[in-house]
Amino acid sequence: MKKKKVVVYAISKNEEPFVDRWVNSMQEADEIYVLDTGSTDQTVEKLRQRGVHVKTEEITPWRFDVARNHSLSLVPLDTDICVCTDLDEVFVTGWRAKLEQLWQDDTTRLAYNYDWALDDKEQPLVNFYIEKIHTRKEYQWTHPVHEVLTYIGSQQEKKITTNDITLKHYPDPTKSRSHYLPLLEESVKEDPLDDRNMHYLGREYMYYQQWEKAIQTLHRHLALKSATWKDERCASMRFMARCYRQLGWIEEAKLWTQKAIEEAPYLRDPYLEQAILAYQIQDWNTVVNAILQALKIKSHQKTYINEIFSWNETPYDLLSIAYYQLGNYDLAELYCKKAIAINPQEERLKNNLKEIQKMVTE
Repeated sequence: MKKKKVVVYAISKNEEPFVDRWVNSMQEADEIYVLDTGSTDQTVEKLRQRGVHVKTEEITPWRFDVARNHSLSLVPLDTDICVCTDLDEVFVTGWRAKLEQLWQDDTTRLAYNYDWALDDKEQPLVNFYIEKIHTRKEYQWTHPVHEVLTYIGSQQEKKITTNDITLKHYPDPTKSRSHYLPLLEESVKEDPLDDRNMHYLGREYMYYQQWEKAIQTLHRHLALKSATWKDERCASMRFMARCYRQLGWIEEAKLWTQKAIEEAPYLRDPYLEQAILAYQIQDWNTVVNAILQALKIKSHQKTYINEIFSWNETPYDLLSIAYYQLGNYDLAELYCKKAIAINPQEERLKNNLKEIQKMVTE
């Protein structure tokens, strides 16, 4: 079989601290191309020193899809396989060889593991498939933000999926999301029937504490005929519950946590959402019941929808507090210890355990 030409491409802006780690991971490719969109640090210089092909261009007005398409245009037309990544991402070593083993002559796109959030032991807290490995001429990026790779080929798209290639995400917490909201508003304006971006816009309004706008937008998401993915519908319902809670509409919040559970009872997240609400209104029996239901779900669904708090120490922490309030100190101690085992650095949990143990010995 003829050796495939594999090229990595990316966009960058002020990514200097991550250049070496990223290039070390991506250098299994034949070539690396980066479109820098206005770095004021040493990103461009460091990339060029590492042998990366870099073009600088400011995108005005800013859109992620335009930037991605301009970066894709740098990739030579004779490339067999394009690999789009960001500079805060790292492939597990050996990805190139596995990619070539998997890729068939008629393959157009590959879905592979993405560890979007990792714990301090490098274990995934949120993991799902992404599909940013593709052929050169059959794809373009669409949407101003939360951009997606859209197939434009003339033949039938042929996607394959693997668990043998993993990309790990190490996000920069200093990066601003301030441009996301106007871009999402523009995206929904351009395509008001796109359920994915309607959901994202509602979520973004929630992040900005625009509770009523968030509720209205999430209702619009749920009303779309194309909004059929239960995981995402469940998330919209959970977010609505949070917004109603912030507005002081507790009964509405309760209603929407229950709707979220009914929509996707196989996910931990709606049960945790119900438990958090119950904790805030000191409904300790509901906390216990919701968490015990959540803990019956032993494994992640492979979806970006997963909340980190569903899989860290939070369920055991809430359960411990609820049992303490209900006077069951033995179970409070048991679950507090489970929480500490997951997050041994949390001083609050250690202090809770001391208080619980005082009650146990009395």
